[in-house]
This record gives sequence, structure tokens and C-alpha cells, in this order.
Amino acid sequence: MNVILEETTLGASRTLQLVQGNIALETTEAIVNAANEHLQHGTGVAGTISCRGGPDIQAESDAWVQTHGLVSHAAPAWTSGGRLPCRFVIHAVGPVWGSGEEDAKLTAAVTGSLRVADRLGLASIAFPAISTGIFGFPKERAADVILSAIQAYFNKASGIQLVRLVLYDASTVAAFEKIWHDHFSAESQT
Repeated sequence: MNVILEETTLGASRTLQLVQGNIALETTEAIVNAANEHLQHGTGVAGTISCRGGPDIQAESDAWVQTHGLVSHAAPAWTSGGRLPCRFVIHAVGPVWGSGEEDAKLTAAVTGSLRVADRLGLASIAFPAISTGIFGFPKERAADVILSAIQAYFNKASGIQLVRLVLYDASTVAAFEKIWHDHFSAESQT
């Protein structure tokens, strides 16, 4: 079961939540997959999503790459949710730590995912801690980049009403909570 740890409001009644749990169990309209550019979903968040969502997610991902080519940081792919409770999986390619311009690439992945959700007319989306697993992005730095990208995106018009950051393990939760408190004042917490 996923548990809401923190919540705040951004702009005009948009809710941002920090959640501990499994992103593959999220009931938001879309979840974001921490993908590679080939959309081969073998391990980590991608493996969990693909396993729970069934073979349709990998089949649709293969078809996406055949049609559109490799996925970039700024232009995520999307597929159905397969057997997941969400309608869509948005496949965002995060940066590998040490590849250069990591902050800009992670910002592009988050912003691109939000743009896709808006183009699809979605009101809710859930993100994992993109790039903090096998891609090695330092967790606190990733938390700062992800939260900053979400805040900046909502400075403009968007139909998205709920964004959830769904974190699996205790060390990632601790890193994101620390940065969350740096971003949001005590008065905005619930």
C-alpha cells in the first residue's frame, strides 16, 4: 500500500505529494517509467512496471522505437498501462550520472513527461526517483532537480491537478524528504 508522507499545493489548486510505495500500484492516470532510450524494460522501476503491466507494455514500447526511433530525454514515449491501474505509462529517459549535463537532462525528462500528460489531457501523474537507481544520480541532487522542474512547469497553464513522487526505499524517501523541506515552508505542509 502506498502512503502519502508529504503534501503541498502549487499554484491554482495543484497538489504535489511525496509518497512511499510502489509506483506500479498507483491509480493516477499515468505513471512515469524510468526508461532507457531503447525502451527495454528489464530491471529496476522499468522491470517492475513491465512485469506487473504485462507483455503489452514491452510490445507497445518496441513498436514505439520502431516507429519513432530512440527516445530522448526531452521527448518521452508513452504506452498503455497494460494490466496496471493507470491508463498510460510515460517512458522518460533520465541521464546516467557522469554523462554530462545531468541536471539539464533530468529537468528535460521531468518537463517532457508533464508535457506528454498535458497533451494526453490527463489530470494526474506519478513519478519515480528518475535516474537514482542503476543510473547513479545522487538522490538529494535528483530530488532538487525534480522538485524544481515540477515547480517551474506549473508556473504556466496546465490541466494536471495531481503530481505524486512515489519512492520505494527508505534511503530515497529520506533524501527526497530533506529536499522537500528545503523547497516548501512548514505552513504549506499537511
